[in-house]
Amino acid sequence: MRGLRVLIGLCLAWAALSVHALTQPQARAIAAGETDERIAALGAAAAAGDPGLAKFVQALLDDAVKLTASQVLVVEGNGAVDAATGAASTWPADAEDVVNNNRMRGALQAALASLRLLAPEREVRAAAIAELSRQSLDESQLPLIEKALAAETDDSLKTQLGRMRAGLLVAASDPAKRLEAARALGESGEPSVKALLLERLADGVEPVEDVRAALRQSLDSVSGRLAWGERLGVIFTGASLGSILLLVALGLAITYGLMGVINMAHGELMMIGAYATYVVQNLFRAHAPGAFDYYLWAAVPASFIVAALVGAVLERSVIRWLYGRPLETLLATWGISLVLMQSVRSLFGAQNVPVENPAWLSGGVAVMSNLTLPFNRIAIIAFAFLVLAGVALLIARTRLGLFVRGVTQNRRMAACMGVNTARIDTYAFSLGAGIAGLAGCALAQVGNVGPDLGQSYIVDSFMVVVLGGVGQLAGTVLAALGLGVLNKLLEGWAGAVLAKIMVLVIIVVFIQKRPQGLFAMKGRSAEA
Repeated sequence: MRGLRVLIGLCLAWAALSVHALTQPQARAIAAGETDERIAALGAAAAAGDPGLAKFVQALLDDAVKLTASQVLVVEGNGAVDAATGAASTWPADAEDVVNNNRMRGALQAALASLRLLAPEREVRAAAIAELSRQSLDESQLPLIEKALAAETDDSLKTQLGRMRAGLLVAASDPAKRLEAARALGESGEPSVKALLLERLADGVEPVEDVRAALRQSLDSVSGRLAWGERLGVIFTGASLGSILLLVALGLAITYGLMGVINMAHGELMMIGAYATYVVQNLFRAHAPGAFDYYLWAAVPASFIVAALVGAVLERSVIRWLYGRPLETLLATWGISLVLMQSVRSLFGAQNVPVENPAWLSGGVAVMSNLTLPFNRIAIIAFAFLVLAGVALLIARTRLGLFVRGVTQNRRMAACMGVNTARIDTYAFSLGAGIAGLAGCALAQVGNVGPDLGQSYIVDSFMVVVLGGVGQLAGTVLAALGLGVLNKLLEGWAGAVLAKIMVLVIIVVFIQKRPQGLFAMKGRSAEA
């Protein structure tokens, strides 16, 4: 039994020594002297993987280290412990505080992060790599990074560590190492690597021509990968804008394309849908905060119903008396749009109101190093095509759709067949208004909601309907996506204002050559 106690005591003593494996000379070299010498000592200790180093580095960052003639002390409360042995101690009155300049603090922070590269948890290692990538590293961290690279088992983290190692070696004193690093960096597609290569290619930085040639070749490779990310980003942004235009134009394709009503209040019906989303969000936040992430499931039908009801009131009270009189309809609906905007200002104020994304629509998916697709934009694209499919099925496959098509093509014949044309007019206009409300619900997820929300999209939506072909859903889809992508491509080349002007000119020229739009109406209605 006595032998067992002795063995346990020896194990505990060995464990205590292993925790404080940092030696007194190492601690003094890190805490005192010139900055270059301290950083070199810090890198050597980090590469050795001393167990007590992390605690000591954190103490240095907290300004809790003091120097005496024979000891390096870490302050703990009212006392202190020896940085090397861990033994309790007190500091004399002449103990000096350790002073760390900004460069030394950066090295300490990098060392603390690099020590976590050997942690067993993948999340801790990934966070350490991310933190180190934001630090200004030098060759003193290279041994520990190489040690972590040799021990890393995760392929993605291993790739990141390899690029970090190459980024350090590209500034090494040995030209052979710089050449190896320059070639290795060519495999990357990170914007930070491109910046590093440009920095090394600046005048006078890299003196060896072979290394400069390798740097230029790697820069071309990295720039090519980043260019593809930028192109795909422009296409995705254009598709996102096109999906928004599609949502806005779908309702207009019914009220204008099928019914022939020039509804200048269409944008305000979209605004009403956005404010309905805002109200539902606030109701969930006030009365069901635990279910806030699901408020969109209630906001989507609410925005449709509220906008459809407003559309029904407008049709029954004003628009039904103006069918076949396009100029009067235009003026009347423009006046209605002003009334609706002022009503919203009176109810909610003139300032924009925020609509918060639910948690499942926050963030995005990283496709490339310089291309992240936001979840809310992806959801809007999917939502737009779901609404499109619903509208197409409703118009082509339902009794209401049959009546709408019959009334719009030949009102008198439909009335003779027993169709209540006035009721169908109300249903059709309400459907177009409800779809505008859905567009407002979607727009609320990508920007602030305000009284002038609809004014930004009404002209573009009319252009989509006219360009696609009046009454043609397929043309509306192609025109919306085409205008969205074209607008974003031109913005990158000529700026936002000139891009709008150029798109308008292109549409005018196209309509002059093909007045019926992309898809011409077929059948008797085209001949009438």
